[in-house]
Formats: sequence, C-alpha cells, structure tokens
Amino acid sequence: MTPPDNLLPSKDVTLLMGVHNGAAFLPEQLGSISEQSYPHWHVIFSDDGSTDDTPSVLKTFAAKHPGQVVVKAGPELGFSANFMQLIRDLPDDANHVGFADQDDIWMPDKLARGMAALQDSGEIPTLYAARRWYWRPETDQRHPSPLIERSCCFRNALIENVASGNAILLNPAAARLAREAAQLTDRVFAHDWWLYLLITGAGGQVIFDNGPPCLLYRQHEANVIGAGHSLAQQAKRKLAVLRGAFSDRLQSNILALDQARGLLTEENRQILDEFSAARGAPFMPRLTGLRRIGPFRQTVLGNIGFWGAATLGRI
Repeated sequence: MTPPDNLLPSKDVTLLMGVHNGAAFLPEQLGSISEQSYPHWHVIFSDDGSTDDTPSVLKTFAAKHPGQVVVKAGPELGFSANFMQLIRDLPDDANHVGFADQDDIWMPDKLARGMAALQDSGEIPTLYAARRWYWRPETDQRHPSPLIERSCCFRNALIENVASGNAILLNPAAARLAREAAQLTDRVFAHDWWLYLLITGAGGQVIFDNGPPCLLYRQHEANVIGAGHSLAQQAKRKLAVLRGAFSDRLQSNILALDQARGLLTEENRQILDEFSAARGAPFMPRLTGLRRIGPFRQTVLGNIGFWGAATLGRI
C-alpha cells in the first residue's frame, strides 16, 4: 500500500526523457506526469532531432511548470544513445532519478510508490522497477506484465531484462553509479537492460514491485521495443534469435560491461568472463560452462528458450 505523499520525505526526483517526433503522444504522457500524487519532480528532456511539433509541446509544458523543466539537444544517434547521454550529464550530487518514455501514460501514484519503496535503501545502489499494462489504445485492451517471482540478480540480468526503462527509479547511490559507468561506456543495446546489469553487477539491489501495474505501456507500430505478445510477433522474435539478434544483444552488453568492469564486484567480473568464454566455446564446453555459471530467466518457457538457443549456438 502506498503511503500518503505527506508521509514521504520531500526528495526531488529527476526524470529523464528522450524524445523524438513524439508530438502525437506527449500531451497525454506529460499530463500524467504533472498529475502525479508525488509532486517533487522535474524533467530533463533530450530532443533527438524532432521534425514534428515536439519542440512546441515541450515549450508549452515548460511554461506551465516553471523551474521544473529542462530541454536539451540529443546526440541524434538513436533512443539508447539519447538516454545514455542524459545519464552521463547527471550532476555529481544527483538525487533520485527516474526514466520516462514519450508515449506512455502513468498511473497517478507511480512516483509515490517508487519513492516509498526506495526510502530505506540508504547508500546501497538500488534500482526500483514495477509492472506495466501492455496497452492497445485503439481498443483500450490491457494486459498486465507478469509477476517477477525469482531473484533479480546478475545471473538473471545476463540473459534477461526485467527492469523496463519506463518503470525504473534509481536511488541516489545508484544514480551516481550509473553516471560514473556511463562516462566509461561507449554505447549499449538498451539503457534499461544496461542499468539492470550494472546495478546487480556492482553489488547493488533491485526492488521489484509486484503490485498493480504502474503505467500504460502504449503498443503501436512505432515502438522501438514493444511487448510482442501476438503469435506473429513471437514467431518473428524466435526467427530473429536464429538469425543472431539475441547473440548480438548479449555481445553488446558484455562489451559495455567490460568498459566499466572496475565498478563490478570481483565475483561478478569472474561470472562475466566465464559467461563470455562459454558463449564462444564448442557444444559440450559451452553447455557445461553455462550450467556452472547458472544464468536463468524468470519463467520456465523463458529458460527453455534460452537453453534451446544455447544448444544451437545462438547466444
């Protein structure tokens, strides 16, 4: 249960939002942010070269919320690079940091729930994540994202991301860690998966909120990474795994972690190195090495899929 806002400490939350040609969706999302029951927020937007009315929408929002909005120019290298630049540019004394996508709609208590969960995290780098509604606005069809019932740890993060960027909040210790790591890191596949790997790899903790979904995650054709629930979408993803897409993502994650490996614990550096070696090994050493490391996904079907890909050498 979320405590009333007046019982929570008045700590600011810096929201980072990468935007690009989002004028069709931004008004609803910005309205949901402005209506949060936790009012101590400000937003830093990074506009990645929008050619629609996005700048005008952001200007109007800034005028309505003086002192709470900053708009910057993005690197124009894609959504992940845009968010990574926002993380690099955080101040040394960053407080709580959250992430927002341009096309979602937040539940009114989203920030309050996250801040309540993080209030006793202290100096342990802590990432908060939560469930979402997969939302089809044309029919208002909603499906909740699954419960997370297994540990959120480095061995899980190696092969699966359960911390979706639009639901992430970082405590100050995690925000400082992310800023330091981002300044050492060139590029990543996805900033949210990288954050999950980094926080767990550095010995931090993850608080996953299995309560009601905290936002409407809009599903549409322009999603960079969508939910992919239909049979056609699932078949497309499995075909992509066979063509090497999953392997490419794992390799990108490994390279990014290597750039900031000094921030990982000694145990997790060893796990990362063993995982990297196992991926490139012949059939039996590959499976033996992976079993020794013990990477896992949250569901039985997810684990079957991973070990099938591992057996076929597609990791």
